[in-house]
Amino acid sequence: MSRITLEPGKRGGRPCIRGLRITVYDVLSMLSSGMTHQEIQDDFPELSQEDILAVLAYAADREHHVVSLVAQ
Repeated sequence: MSRITLEPGKRGGRPCIRGLRITVYDVLSMLSSGMTHQEIQDDFPELSQEDILAVLAYAADREHHVVSLVAQ
């Protein structure tokens, strides 16, 4: 998880990868559109396989901590 950084002035404070201007959302969007890890790395050579796995781990951890609210 140390690969995911939060900096208030960068990309609106969204979680980024290793201080780069590539957000967790960017990578998740690419994956959900069907891009492979290799295709992402071809487009963004500064990303490693470990960075992409860190994005998935970060997303899984956030999902694990989601609180459900019941509307009345």
